Amino acid sequence: MSVTRKYSLTLFGATGFTGGLCADYLGQHIPVGTQWAIAGRNEQKLQDVCDRLKDGGCQTLPSIVVADVSDADSLESMAADSKVVITTVGPYVQYGEALARSCAAKGTHYCDLTGEPEFVNNMISRYHDLAKSQGAALVNCCGFDSIPHDAGVLLTVRALEKALGKPLSSRVDVEGVVTANGTFSGGTWQSAITAFGRPKQNKLAMQQAKKALDNLFPKKARALPMRTFHDKEFGRWLCPMPTIDPYIVIRSARAIDSYGPDFHYGHYAGIKSLPKMLGGIAGIGGLLLASQVGFIRNKLLTFKQSGDGPAKEQRARSWFKVTFRGRSEGTQVMTRVSGGDPGYDETAKMLAETAMALAFDKGYPKQTGVITPIMALEDRMIERLQTAGMTFEVL
Repeated sequence: MSVTRKYSLTLFGATGFTGGLCADYLGQHIPVGTQWAIAGRNEQKLQDVCDRLKDGGCQTLPSIVVADVSDADSLESMAADSKVVITTVGPYVQYGEALARSCAAKGTHYCDLTGEPEFVNNMISRYHDLAKSQGAALVNCCGFDSIPHDAGVLLTVRALEKALGKPLSSRVDVEGVVTANGTFSGGTWQSAITAFGRPKQNKLAMQQAKKALDNLFPKKARALPMRTFHDKEFGRWLCPMPTIDPYIVIRSARAIDSYGPDFHYGHYAGIKSLPKMLGGIAGIGGLLLASQVGFIRNKLLTFKQSGDGPAKEQRARSWFKVTFRGRSEGTQVMTRVSGGDPGYDETAKMLAETAMALAFDKGYPKQTGVITPIMALEDRMIERLQTAGMTFEVL
């Protein structure tokens, strides 16, 4: 991207809960002297964010950009003025496409927090070619969905390469097991209930994206069979997680040669007791069924609003661990990614670090188009997050 932009980075949605945390993180970590901006539809609330950043010791305050998802001209102007745009405004299937389209057309790098398969699949089929032709990287899933899993699998692949003493050349199986103590965000709740209520749209979007991906990345990579079982090595019941994370991992595996020619991934929640696991399955199944009924779905959407979030003290008690087991040619390795509050603090950190890498790190992104975090940054993602305080370790 050779065009000079007014701003190195613009954060859209800075007045929301997670957007505000991302603004705080950028205020403390963005290189001094950077021209950057915060954006949203309410100028006074944006000014309040600037005042908070100033009180917190931010040395390089952002400019204010007024933009709204219902105003296409404002989104196009924001994209044209920015090298990188971050957006925390969801549910993305409702509010995200216009900005993604503007960034693709203007050659602007883009990153979001979505965990919505329908939105991501639509981005692939509708805007990958446009973004690639303009030299833009549209990077989805830059928070807890799905960076710990995407980056953790790359860490595991590197550990397998080291253990084998050679590049991976045959079948690779990786399993990721999530344990966590934390609350999910209002935005995550809104996105999940919205997605549960759109099965036909999700199916169509997946079919269209699959055609594009099969053409773009013909290499073999797929999910392990979805089954629930007790694993002695992990000491837990492993239950497949119906999230976007395995899809992101498999896309990275198809696009990066290091994962080998025949890659398989399984993604699980690690649960200590069988009754607790069965209760969780029943709860998710109940939400899925309830979301099919319009008036019940609308009631569920009022339960937890986008922008809602827990107090700092509660977030400080939260944590996550994702443990990976990788196997190839009779060799096994174990790795782990861990950190603090997954739904808010660490998510804001991961999003901000992704955007700063796109804005400032020479040689990145590695690929363009609609891509995953690891397709964009590969090992640089791990390096940045380690420096930022997250733990990546070979066990």
